[in-house]
Amino acid sequence: MRVNDDVDLEALVNDMTSLSPYESLYSMCKTQHSDSTPLLHNGHGNGLQGNRAPPLLRPPSSRVAAPHSPAQNIRRSQPMHILAVRRLQEEEQQVRPASLPAIPNPFPELCSPAGSPTLSPASLPQPADAHIIKVFSEDGVGKVVEVPADMTARDVCQLLVYKSHCLDDNCWTLVEHHPLFGLERCLEDHELVVQVQACMPPESKFLFRKNYAKYEFFRNPLNFFPEQMVAWCQESNVTIPPSQLLQNFLNSSRCPEIQGFLYMKDTGRKSWKKLYMFLRRSGLYYSTKGMSKEPRHLQLLSDLEESNVFTVTTGRKMYNAPTDYQFCIKPSKSRTDVKELKMLCADDEQSRTCWMTAFRVLKYGMLLYQNYKIPHQRKSANPNFTTPVRSVSENSLVAMDFSGRTGRVIDNPEEAMSAAMEEGHNWRKRSQRMNALGNPSPLHPSSLNSVIHRTQLWFHGRIMREESHRMIMQQGQVDGLFLLRDSQSNPKAFVLTLCHHQKIRHFQILPHEEDGQIFFSLDDGSTKFADLIHLVEFYQLNRGVLPCKLKHPCTMVAL
Repeated sequence: MRVNDDVDLEALVNDMTSLSPYESLYSMCKTQHSDSTPLLHNGHGNGLQGNRAPPLLRPPSSRVAAPHSPAQNIRRSQPMHILAVRRLQEEEQQVRPASLPAIPNPFPELCSPAGSPTLSPASLPQPADAHIIKVFSEDGVGKVVEVPADMTARDVCQLLVYKSHCLDDNCWTLVEHHPLFGLERCLEDHELVVQVQACMPPESKFLFRKNYAKYEFFRNPLNFFPEQMVAWCQESNVTIPPSQLLQNFLNSSRCPEIQGFLYMKDTGRKSWKKLYMFLRRSGLYYSTKGMSKEPRHLQLLSDLEESNVFTVTTGRKMYNAPTDYQFCIKPSKSRTDVKELKMLCADDEQSRTCWMTAFRVLKYGMLLYQNYKIPHQRKSANPNFTTPVRSVSENSLVAMDFSGRTGRVIDNPEEAMSAAMEEGHNWRKRSQRMNALGNPSPLHPSSLNSVIHRTQLWFHGRIMREESHRMIMQQGQVDGLFLLRDSQSNPKAFVLTLCHHQKIRHFQILPHEEDGQIFFSLDDGSTKFADLIHLVEFYQLNRGVLPCKLKHPCTMVAL
C-alpha cells in the first residue's frame, strides 16, 4: 500500500515555533525510540519511493489532539535533530550582548582557568580622560579644543598656533578673562588648563592672544623693577647690576621685597585707602602705622600661594578707582566672589607693572625662569629651525657698473651709493612714464602701493585712538610694540602707534607728492617711502626720528 506523503506544512511550522528547543529535542528522541524501521543510505524509509524528500515529523503536543490513522503513521528520516541544534545555537547568540563583537584572545594561556577565551569590553583599552575647552580670539570667534587633563597652557598655545598657521615666536598666551568683573590674567606656561577651567565661573572664558611682556623682565629687569621700589636696593645704596637683581629675586634665601604706596578698596564700599605695602615671598602686607616695618604694625592682606594677580580692564568707573592703573588679587580656588577680591590701584603704569611682575616672580621663582628657558633650549636642540643666516653668495655681493662695454667692480663706497641712488631715480622715472601712457592696471605697482599695506598684520584699518591704546596694553607695553592705522583727522594720512618706556605715543604719516608720484614720510618729507611696508622695514632697522626701533607688531589672529 502506498503511503500518503502530503503533510500540513503550515501546521508543522506553527507547532515547531510554539515549542521550545528542548521540547523539540525531546520529541525527536522519542520518535527515534518508537521508530524501529531501518533507514536506507539515501535517508528514505521502506514506505517511501522515488527521490521525493521525506516530510518532517510533526511533534506530539498535548494541546493538539490529532486523530490517529494508519495513513499518518509515516516513518520519517533522522536529520531532524539538525534543526534542534540550530535553534539552540540561535538562543545562545541572542543571550550574548551585541554592543561589541567577541574578540578572540590572542594569549589564552595568560587567562585564568575561570576566564573567558574572549576579551570582554571591560578588558579593552579605555581612551584617555579628555576635556572640552573653548578658546576665543580677539574678534570674538571661538574654537572648541579637546585636551587631556594634564595639558599645560604652553601646549594648548602651540596647538592653536599650529591649527591657525601662526608664527610661533613664543609670545602667544592663554588669557583667563572674567567679563562680569572686568578681570583678566595670562596663564603661566606650566599651569594645567583643565584645573584653571574648573575654578572659573560659567560666564568666564579663555582668550588667545600675544603677550610680549610675559618674560621681558628677564631681558630688561631694570625697566620692571625700579630701584626706588626694591627695598634691598635702597638699603645697599649702590647700583645693582641687572643680573644680580634677578638672581636675588629667584633666590629663596635672600629674596628682596617690593615696597611702596598703593590704594586699597574697602570691602563692600566704594571708598579707597592709601596704604604703604610690602610684597614678600610670604605674602602681601600693609602697614597700619605709616611706613613702619615692625611686625606688630604689619597686617597680611593676601597669601601668594593660593592667589593670582589680575589686571582690571574696565577703567576707573566700575570700581570708582582713583587712577587708571588698577589690579586685583583673587583667590585661585574661588569662583570670583566680590567679597574675596582685593582691589588695588597704583599711581602710574610702571608701579603697577612692578607690583604685578614681582607677584609672579615671588610666587613661582625658578619655575618661571624654566618656562622662559624652554623655548631657547628647543632652538639649541633643533639647529635646523634657527634664525636663517646670509649665504656665502649674499655676503660676497659687490656693486657693479655696466655703463661701458664691459662691467667693472665699484670699489669706492661713495660712488656705489651714488650709482644706487641714480638707478632708483631712473626706475621711478620709468614708472611715471608708464603711468602717463594711460590708467595703470589694478596689478600695477603704483596702484598696489596704496593698498598693499592692508594685507600686513600690523595694519588695523579705521580703529579709534582708544582702541589702539587697548590693544597695545593687552599685548604687553614693551619697547618697540607698534601698529599702524588710518588717521581719523586726515583721510589721506596714517598713524603709527608706538610704545616706549610703558608710554604710548602716536606719529602721523603724511603723504607727499613728487613728480606725480605719492610718497609717505614720517619726518615731514626728509625720508620718503613708496609704500608703508618700506617705511616699516626701514624703521625696524633704523630708529630715525622715533624714540626706539619698531620691534614687535601688534597683531590679531582669527581662530
